[in-house]
Amino acid sequence: MDVSLTAAHWVYLGGIIVILGTMLMRKNIVVPAVIGTFLTAFVFSDSLVTGLASIFNASLVAARELFNIFLIISLVTAMLGALRQMGADRLMVAPFRRVMRGGTSSFIVLAVVTYTISLFFWPTPAVPLIGAVLIPVAIRAGLPPMAVGMAIAICGQGMALSSDYIIKVAPGLSAKSAGVDPDVVADRALVMSLIVGLTALLIAYFTQRRHMRRPAPELLTDWEARAESDFGKPGGDAPGGGATPTGGAAIGRTPAEAATSAAPPTSTAVLAEPVTASARQVIDDTFQSIRAAKTFAILVPTAYLAFIVYLMVGKFTDLVPDLKGGDAAAMVGGIAALILFAAAATNDKKGFLETTSEHLIDGLVFAFKAMGIVIPIAGFFFIGNGDFSAAILGLPADATGPTLLFDLVNAAQSHLPQNAFVTSFGILAIGMIAGLEGSGFTGLPLTGSLAGALGPAVGMDPATLAAIGQMGNIWSGGGTFVAWSSLIAVAGFARVPVLELARKCFVPVVSGLVLSTALSVLIF
Repeated sequence: MDVSLTAAHWVYLGGIIVILGTMLMRKNIVVPAVIGTFLTAFVFSDSLVTGLASIFNASLVAARELFNIFLIISLVTAMLGALRQMGADRLMVAPFRRVMRGGTSSFIVLAVVTYTISLFFWPTPAVPLIGAVLIPVAIRAGLPPMAVGMAIAICGQGMALSSDYIIKVAPGLSAKSAGVDPDVVADRALVMSLIVGLTALLIAYFTQRRHMRRPAPELLTDWEARAESDFGKPGGDAPGGGATPTGGAAIGRTPAEAATSAAPPTSTAVLAEPVTASARQVIDDTFQSIRAAKTFAILVPTAYLAFIVYLMVGKFTDLVPDLKGGDAAAMVGGIAALILFAAAATNDKKGFLETTSEHLIDGLVFAFKAMGIVIPIAGFFFIGNGDFSAAILGLPADATGPTLLFDLVNAAQSHLPQNAFVTSFGILAIGMIAGLEGSGFTGLPLTGSLAGALGPAVGMDPATLAAIGQMGNIWSGGGTFVAWSSLIAVAGFARVPVLELARKCFVPVVSGLVLSTALSVLIF
């Protein structure tokens, strides 16, 4: 298909090149993204007013599209804050220590659990579940936070989502555009995804292995405190930094330890004396706190396990509605909110309305301070997507926005040489570029169409080329090395900078993609 490129296309392409170059230099890309948005809108509309307004509109559109991720991070973070106040977080993760005894075993368990849940239900509900239950265990076992983020991103947003073998939305889109059997695309995508994922996991493991430490409770305390301190917290008090919430155990200690430190200095000397009313009250409060912590330590995993069972019943039977994607994530957030209310009421019966609000505010502040940087970056890539560009450019509601990114990709594909290897890697590159707008699925019709058109010309099965394009689309835009995608959620729960996580994942994932593509040409 002939594509007529305008000046706006070339300006947008220049913005992409500058952003990628800035990322390679390990610099922040917010300023280039904002300037790129302004220049693209200005050149497209030939209006300074539209160019300036696009800076705000792009961030507004991006915030609207990404807010569901921010909100679920906020709710789960708020829930964990209430659990941490009573010491239930440490009791909750204690059973997993039997399996996750060190950094290596934690890395393997995170990878397997993430892949299994994401394969059946997509990564959207999987990441909050793992963030609430398994990530604290992995941190305590000595696995560095960056390795946690890499394992979850590679196995969930990458390996499971790129094949989409159970739900089969991605293979269906690719196959329909290529004019081939969806099951064939799904089978080949599954093999490719495993090659990419295992390669990326091995590289990630060996690059992070030297950062692993001996298991220790202090690692979890330091991780919680450092994360809150780095991202900021109202009033400057970081959990684990010495501030003890009213009515609860000190952060980083069990209720028993908190009670011990809270007991009067002379308590040991007066044990032989009659127990006073105030001392008895301290003892009663301590035992009540311990019971509450144990109750919630059992309640939280049980609630999320019941949710997983519900998802499985809905998937394989007609007894309950089948939840997918956003609906499943909404359920995770709703469960977190109810547990937050119950935990806050247990911690502070008289003032739980106020303490609940404080936990929610802390969760929102954490989510936006940690992840808000991606909003203007996503805005730049959204202006190249026809689904969002009209709103950013201020076009009428019924107008069709420009598809700058896809136009550039369509123009480039006509220059691919007629060779199986070159064509395969060309479609892979096109898929990866199409994924730069942060969604792993919107580029699938494009790569599928190219596979159907170019496959017979180079003597390759279009289903193979469609699966290769699917790998590029989803490993890029699905959330492994594009920071303005669902990688935000992974970084939020691992509590690492999202741009740094994207950079760390780049080499392992691209290495796996190159190996997978080369083997696919030879095997299929």
